[in-house]
Amino acid sequence: MLRIDRLALILSALLPALAFAQGPATPAPAEPAAAAAPQTAEEQNDLKVRTLEERVSDLKEKIFRTKARLMNLQEMVIGGDITTGAKAVLVHRNEMGSSFYLESVAYALDGAPVYSKADVNGDLEKREEFEVFNGRVVPGNHQISVQMVYRGHGFGVFSYLEGYKFKVQSAYTFNAEPGKALTVKVVGFEKGGFTAELKDRPAIRYDVDVQREEPAARAAAPAVEGAKK
Repeated sequence: MLRIDRLALILSALLPALAFAQGPATPAPAEPAAAAAPQTAEEQNDLKVRTLEERVSDLKEKIFRTKARLMNLQEMVIGGDITTGAKAVLVHRNEMGSSFYLESVAYALDGAPVYSKADVNGDLEKREEFEVFNGRVVPGNHQISVQMVYRGHGFGVFSYLEGYKFKVQSAYTFNAEPGKALTVKVVGFEKGGFTAELKDRPAIRYDVDVQREEPAARAAAPAVEGAKK
């Protein structure tokens, strides 16, 4: 019992000294700052507007680059030497029956647009045949891409055709030879006759004619025109 009392006295004497040696208590770590206040509606709208403007700017840049590539392609493919290249003529011809009304056409040569037009008061539908391209191209293979859009023009038992749209797309590859004049007549026609369903009748065929070009005609050939409207 005496030993316990002595230990208690020793501890009571040492505790103040230990506390002094340890120094002031370490402060508790500061709590993290409060989260930023939520954005106001006006700030959120400003952020959305800036985001949209950046997207529009990026889209404009992509469109500009695409146009530049198309122009370069057109210059390379269609800008052949007028004395050594080949002459190419593309002709549109409409042989569709009265059940189909031609609303628009679009032509491209090797991916470069050369002609596009939408019908206005019959100025397209009523033209049976016309040129869509007449110029010189570099020798070699070239591809014509065509799209024609027809509207059903029904009457009597075929009145249900009114309002129907028929889109016909096609492509054709031809070989341009130096010193040759090649004419490709692109013909919209009805295939299958009366036994075919009306929706399957619109079609495109290519009638090709190749003639030797006279040197005088090559020398006097005009420069290639740009895309027509």
